[in-house]
Amino acid sequence: MAFWQRLLITVLIMLATSFLMGAVWRSVFNMVIPSYIAGIVGGLTALPVWELLKRIKSKKEKI
Repeated sequence: MAFWQRLLITVLIMLATSFLMGAVWRSVFNMVIPSYIAGIVGGLTALPVWELLKRIKSKKEKI
């Protein structure tokens, strides 16, 4: 998988996770999630996603 594809997928998953965490936080605590907590959750999600995507190889790379 190309670098730009890994980067795009990682950023999209990071943003989706932050958004979902914000929705859960808002429904549980009835207030907006602090931005630093959303950043921490998104960043911690990005690390394993990036490592997982690095292991996925395209058909060209397998040959």
